[in-house]
Amino acid sequence: MVTSDFPILEFVLRNYKNFNARATRDALVAYWQHIRAGGKMFWSVAGAMSSAQLGIVLAPAIRNGLIHGMSVTGANLEESLFRLVAHHSYKDFPNYRYLTKADDTEILNQRMRRVTDTSIPEDEAFRVVESIISPLWKRATESKQRRFWHEYFYAMIQAVPADKHEGRAEDCWLLAAAKASLPMVVPGYEDSTFGNIFAASVKEKENDASIVKSGIEYMAQFYDQYRELSAGKGVGFFQIGGGIAGDFPICVVPSIKYDLGHEDVKPWAYFCQISDSTTSYGSYSGATPNEKITWDKLTEDTPMFVIESDATIVAPLILSALLECKRRPDEADAIINAAR
Repeated sequence: MVTSDFPILEFVLRNYKNFNARATRDALVAYWQHIRAGGKMFWSVAGAMSSAQLGIVLAPAIRNGLIHGMSVTGANLEESLFRLVAHHSYKDFPNYRYLTKADDTEILNQRMRRVTDTSIPEDEAFRVVESIISPLWKRATESKQRRFWHEYFYAMIQAVPADKHEGRAEDCWLLAAAKASLPMVVPGYEDSTFGNIFAASVKEKENDASIVKSGIEYMAQFYDQYRELSAGKGVGFFQIGGGIAGDFPICVVPSIKYDLGHEDVKPWAYFCQISDSTTSYGSYSGATPNEKITWDKLTEDTPMFVIESDATIVAPLILSALLECKRRPDEADAIINAAR
């Protein structure tokens, strides 16, 4: 029987003493202390986290003010929507390690797209989404209206009728972000299913490519958003995976400083990365945080944490503990202080 109002927080504090467990505990405590002091947190999400249903904990974290901005891949953006409208048609493959090429060919013939141990049901997901986004693109082309990629998805997910929801709306992080008008960048959105669909529609002259604002425009807007987010106690950077989802937004600090010539820009106030990529030659995903000091993205005083583990295990632990803290902050502070 659970007798504590802080079962996850106390579990982590009691058991996570060394190695990646220690990094998880320390990153959790520093995250809470930053939020408690009035700071904000920006999340970078790579990988297939939406297909892995991270929204179950990501959505309430957004609603409860634990996440204040995001950088996501185009795939994570659309797959959060797919989980909402086609959840019942997803199929899991727990024995994926033992599938043969013939097995995967059969999955292809079933019009499923496998992502490790689960799959995206192409027909069921696209049927609902295309019926909404295609008219959005068409109207934008006719009116010469321009939006950022995520703004189309913000409009679309709020236009999906409730009777088309197969997944739980409260578990959909994209819906939570849209309702909160969360600042967002989606670098390299072309590398996604609907990015490809949009490109094809441009090629067929059904839509104008200019209706989607560019990555350069994303960065130009992010200059101002970073200024707002970093006001006061500053904004931290919480990164899952690597690649463009992480590298694009974290570059905003040196770009403001050197390209815009504004020396007064604040550095990122916190940094944590969860990644299963080991340190290697030339790898952004595997680069140590110290390397970012040389690029003027972090400083030697920035709290830095690297958790070499599976984000689908670690991120729900951290966010669930933070949600406990958010509900009863004074008691959470006492528990953390007593555990030192």
